Amino acid sequence: MDFNKVWKKASCLVAGLAVFGLADNPISSYHYLADPSCASDGDTFYILTDVDDYNNQTNWNYDIVGLYAFTSEDMKNWTDHGMIFRSKREFGNYPNNTWASGIAVKNGKVYIVYPDGASGVGMITAPAIDGPYTDPVKETHGVNRIAGGGSLIGGCDGIAHCFDPGILIDDDGKGYVIFGGGESSSRPYGNNFDIISFTESNGKITFDKNSLKKVSLPNSFEAPYLHKKGSTYYLSFNNRSQVIDYGMSNNIWGPYTFVGTVIPGIGSVPDAHGEGGNNHQGFAPFKDKWYAVYHDRRLVTSDNHPAATTQAGVRSENPNYENHRSVSIDELTWSGDKMNKLTFTREGPKQIKNFDPYKTYKATTSSKQMNIRSRTDWTQGQPVKHVLLPLTSRSESWIRVTGVDFGNGAQNLRIKAANVGDGNKIEIHTGSASGTLAGTCELAKTSNNKTFVDNDCEMKGLTGVVDQVFFVFKNNGKDSTMGILEWEFQGTKREPEPQTPFGGKAWDIPGKIEAENFDEPGYGAGNDSYAENDSDNHGDSDLRKGTGVDLYEKETGVVVGYNQAGEWLEYTVNIKEAGDYTMYASVATDNSTAGFKLSIDGDAVAVVSVSGSSWDEFTRVKTNVSLPAGEHILRFEVTGDWFDIDYLNFVAGKDAPENTTAIADVKFQNKVEKTYNVFSLTGVKIGTVDLSRMDAPKALNAAGFAKGVYMLKQVQGSKKFMVNTTK
Repeated sequence: MDFNKVWKKASCLVAGLAVFGLADNPISSYHYLADPSCASDGDTFYILTDVDDYNNQTNWNYDIVGLYAFTSEDMKNWTDHGMIFRSKREFGNYPNNTWASGIAVKNGKVYIVYPDGASGVGMITAPAIDGPYTDPVKETHGVNRIAGGGSLIGGCDGIAHCFDPGILIDDDGKGYVIFGGGESSSRPYGNNFDIISFTESNGKITFDKNSLKKVSLPNSFEAPYLHKKGSTYYLSFNNRSQVIDYGMSNNIWGPYTFVGTVIPGIGSVPDAHGEGGNNHQGFAPFKDKWYAVYHDRRLVTSDNHPAATTQAGVRSENPNYENHRSVSIDELTWSGDKMNKLTFTREGPKQIKNFDPYKTYKATTSSKQMNIRSRTDWTQGQPVKHVLLPLTSRSESWIRVTGVDFGNGAQNLRIKAANVGDGNKIEIHTGSASGTLAGTCELAKTSNNKTFVDNDCEMKGLTGVVDQVFFVFKNNGKDSTMGILEWEFQGTKREPEPQTPFGGKAWDIPGKIEAENFDEPGYGAGNDSYAENDSDNHGDSDLRKGTGVDLYEKETGVVVGYNQAGEWLEYTVNIKEAGDYTMYASVATDNSTAGFKLSIDGDAVAVVSVSGSSWDEFTRVKTNVSLPAGEHILRFEVTGDWFDIDYLNFVAGKDAPENTTAIADVKFQNKVEKTYNVFSLTGVKIGTVDLSRMDAPKALNAAGFAKGVYMLKQVQGSKKFMVNTTK
């Protein structure tokens, strides 16, 4: 498999098969996960893991290409936030493999330290667990790495493997990163970890490279982890026998006094059939209790291989018996200031408070799952979206939520979903997947699998505390035709709200409609006013911010660009008289395969082809249309990729002339800057091009770029446009 191609896609898929029994450990049955760490901010418990899904490598070789995150407020129901960070994509090609990473959360801000395979350690931060993430080491110090080649400290201080970083932010706000592992001539076993400190001021993170200090404990090998209880610091690690040992100190820098084992070998994990291997740990307090996270081999050793999948989301019916792992959590107990040896359980921690259903949750929130998979949708510079994808071809497909307090009762369930199939529905049952039916949600059809609309569903009988609530997914047996983004229960049903004209008044016909002035969306299925293939505004205008419609600033004003087939915009129009009109559209493109369709209240009135030779020159296309009188919904739908549109203008009569004195064609001349950065469709910068001597397609071909579609942006200036070099 070509992983470079896989990770250049706009989304990543992670698939699953079946639940492993009804035990609550591991926390996910549809991912293989590894190397967990954890943190708490007092209100939420966080778990960070590697992705450990199937790849084309052989046993014991790792291709760890991203980080997953899970959160919980009750220690029983977990929200899967998806692949929050993808290595081999963010910040250029760095890092290569994010094998074992560490997490801290302070004042709502997330700090993650991660390795580049075994050759370096970096940091990313974000305002929330979903991102978007930035690189504070690069911003502050101009290098990508804290440690490793070309890093802040200029190397790995003699450590055999510069990896497995952990992070601790102390009570006084000062931070510490620990890293290292393996064996070398200068750093034998037991003396192979380093600690470096950092401070943060006004959002700027500065590492003190002069603070670098070796720490040692006997038989230490990898996975160094720092945590603190009271005034005591704890350094735990995976030893050469693959168990987690630890030491204690009253000083972060040590020396640490060895204590003993806190997490035994994972071969003794229930349901793992004696299969062991390495381990990685995290410890954190939450609501007066302490918890330990670890990985095991429960899923890969089960008969049905519940998480069997490739990293591209391709399900494997007969997967190889490899070293893929799953992540579990159990309560940690203490004897005074010493940690007791962890007891592995099937049940996991006890639920510490009831689940509040009257909030908006990601659809991947559950205490257990059966026959689902998920997809992480990426938009550069925005938080990730994580989508639940039921495998309804199986006998059962569901998620379970535990200990739900409905209080006086829920009358409605709102589900935001995309649906491109027939017969897709979600049933809510209590007690079991076939228990008492509380309600059914028939999902509205959407234009594509990334357009999500609200579905309101009447609920009955959901009062008080319900021990188990099941979302059961059903259709005609076809997988991946519905994607669930989020859900929330409501005490009263919210009535649908229609879309409304932008600015509050319908657009008159005859008359001109600026393309960016599409309707404000309403609430409920069928009341959306636009459809976008992704949520990112690829343009440079902040108008209609939050919609994801691609708006660009041009000399004529704001235009809609980056148009792709299946996208559409709707406008409430007031047609003065029924009859014939001539429709003019101002468009720009450099290809001959673009086009759009116009419809009134769902009935097509025109199909228009668009072609051109330059994104810099707007020309008008026209067609005759017959329109009914009164107020209607006009839909503009893209049928052929890649063109910009400025406006639609309707003139009374067949083949009627447009008022060219009021609306003139504009030929764009870039007189200041002819050098452009070149970006792929995933937003990754891949080079520059000079347009001073030839147009963009020829310049790209001359510069050696392959045939395809690119985004160009001025190096000094704000101009952006798309270029298709397939001609």
